[in-house]
Amino acid sequence: MGRTRPAIPDAAQGPAAGTDKRGAVVAALMLSMALAALDATIVSTAVPQIVGDLGGFSVFSWLFSGYLLAVTVMLPVYGKLSDTFGRKPVLIAGSVLFMVGSLLCATAWNMAALIAFRVVQGLGGGALQGTVQTLAADLYPLKERPKIQAKLSTVWATSAVAGPALGGVLAAYADWRWIFLINLPIGAVALWLIVRHLHEPRREPVPRPRVDWAGALAVFACGGVLLTALVQGGVAWGWLSPPSTALLGTGVVLIVAVVVIERRAAEPIIPGWVWRRRTIAAVNLACGALGLLMVAPTVFLPTYAQAVLGLGPIAAGFVLSVWTLSWPLSAALSQHVYRRIGFRNTAMIGIGTATVILLAFPFLPYPGEPWQPALLMLLLGGALGLFQLPLLVGVQSTVGWAERGTTTASVLFCRQTGQTLGAALFGAVANGVLAARLGGAGDLDAVTRALDEPGGASEELRRAVAAAVHSVYFGAACAAGIAFLVLLLVAPRRFPVIKTPED
Repeated sequence: MGRTRPAIPDAAQGPAAGTDKRGAVVAALMLSMALAALDATIVSTAVPQIVGDLGGFSVFSWLFSGYLLAVTVMLPVYGKLSDTFGRKPVLIAGSVLFMVGSLLCATAWNMAALIAFRVVQGLGGGALQGTVQTLAADLYPLKERPKIQAKLSTVWATSAVAGPALGGVLAAYADWRWIFLINLPIGAVALWLIVRHLHEPRREPVPRPRVDWAGALAVFACGGVLLTALVQGGVAWGWLSPPSTALLGTGVVLIVAVVVIERRAAEPIIPGWVWRRRTIAAVNLACGALGLLMVAPTVFLPTYAQAVLGLGPIAAGFVLSVWTLSWPLSAALSQHVYRRIGFRNTAMIGIGTATVILLAFPFLPYPGEPWQPALLMLLLGGALGLFQLPLLVGVQSTVGWAERGTTTASVLFCRQTGQTLGAALFGAVANGVLAARLGGAGDLDAVTRALDEPGGASEELRRAVAAAVHSVYFGAACAAGIAFLVLLLVAPRRFPVIKTPED
């Protein structure tokens, strides 16, 4: 394993090739994944301290939106760059950029500077997410990929739960700036392990690569404009207001520009084959629906637990976090299913079960007991683990090394875009139901303010929240049903897997 292999064709490259110590590289990947996952959640509980120090309450939501936008729009760019120049230089560049952004965040002097530096973090975070998932497929043959993917899923789930708690502890007992400084030693260790132990195999000599910088800029601009419209629409301004209309109109123009530029590019950032191949197109659409449906539990369940069930923030977080127990476990065990019945059928079982579970939520008794939604979340995590991992492993196994980064990035991009779209769509649905139930005087912000008041939510507000969240879960069930239909009607019955010698 310590010797570099001779140059070999992409499709036949051994997954473990290129490392002299695979365990060290896996540790680096897990640390990098932890950084990306923690940074998506760790800031949330420190917002009061940050706003109290820097001000800017009216725009603090951009601490999250700016980071999300940068990560999402950079995923396809980094995917193509990793296929062109290799995973190692892209991961190193992304790690350095992420750490520079973290250091800058810790030195921010006002909210505008902090938001700008969070965008810098996101530009590096896009490389961490996509390249880590791609390298996991490079390192392991098909039969072993569920193990590494289950480890990465566990890291992500653990970080998602630990992030808010860690952020609260650092903000309360140290200083909010340590939320960003803590990234530096973790990132440095991961970076050292990658530099020291990851050695990618030599490939066949190719002409000097031509990078589609115009396409990269167009994709970044288009994604930024459209995601800004989705994130801020209905929040900072109305959906039919001039800002929304201007952003959406500009987004449409930029979509046309992206298509024109990418068709003319020799090596496009988003190649057409991503959507022309049935397997990749189906997985992209299904994972977009997954991102959409995940908004229901992650965004709305904590509010439901506090307003309807009367739980405190910690207990409400536990109701949500139980799915982080079943999701990685189900993902790890999914290999025993898809080896027998195939990737598509396994994913269909998972998303079909998820559809039933999501539909069951509106039928929970009012107000009910905390164990009831917790049980549904436990079951939902198991169903989604059976859905997501077979699709990711399966689609990565249908392409060679030179296309794996682009393919993986397209899947992650669609999932992230689905989450952004879901937040906007389901936020509008919830606000609409609340307004109808409360005579036009209620929205999600009003619910949040009521929870902070001594008396808590009134009975009328509790029932309105229950109705709103039930509607959101019904919408999530529809998204799961769409994913099922996509797999049934678009995905091939058997994925065209490329075999390697280790398989």
